[in-house]
Amino acid sequence: MSLNRRELLRTGWKVGGTLLVVAAGWTTYEALRPLAGGATGGRVSLGDPSNVEPGSATYFNEGRLWLTNADGQFFALSQKCPHLGCRVPFCESSGRFECPCHGSVFDIGGEYIKGPAPRGMDRYELSVADGVLVADTTKLLPGPDRGKSDFLTPARGPSCAEET
Repeated sequence: MSLNRRELLRTGWKVGGTLLVVAAGWTTYEALRPLAGGATGGRVSLGDPSNVEPGSATYFNEGRLWLTNADGQFFALSQKCPHLGCRVPFCESSGRFECPCHGSVFDIGGEYIKGPAPRGMDRYELSVADGVLVADTTKLLPGPDRGKSDFLTPARGPSCAEET
């Protein structure tokens, strides 16, 4: 079977249009699908509580979480922002968690300060076993409601968002 020029162009347009629709569908799927879970789904040893300085935040890649010490109270905070799931870094200069995506800010205890987040940072169940802090990443607890400010302190310095 031989194709004339008109049939060849028509077939080319159909193939090109189909590829365009598939590419648009895949892009839409990638943009709208839920983010993968933030934790490995198990128990993670976080070390001796006496080694965690007050006002500090330490990231644990194994559990994809932050361990914080808010005046002697320890929290295992999810790395994901409760707004849209962006990874929230700790800003050393301000002493706060600052979401780079939409500007939500949280104190050292993960409590909401400002931004579009609906609540504070979600927390994992935390316990002490044989003198070691252990986070259970299968038990994610919703973050504190807006307005809760048990651990709010003035910022140590400039915001990381203001530095850029």
